[in-house]
Amino acid sequence: MEAYYNCMHCMNRKVRILTRDGKVYEGKIVKVDRNNVYLETDGRRAVTTSAFVPYGYGFARRNQILTLSLFTLLAIALI
Repeated sequence: MEAYYNCMHCMNRKVRILTRDGKVYEGKIVKVDRNNVYLETDGRRAVTTSAFVPYGYGFARRNQILTLSLFTLLAIALI
């Protein structure tokens, strides 16, 4: 429950999240529910999915939304 309240406190702010398995993620928290935190990344980190939207005659890269389980979070810090 502590991770949930910490994420809610950091909503819409840039954070660095450390998970129990040692991975580090950076981005802006855009949503939190009782099980997950949704982190908008800038696309610079290696993430398995990407999103594209039509832009003029080509495509523009959108920021990615990464879903992390609240149960795997070890630490969260504002950046």
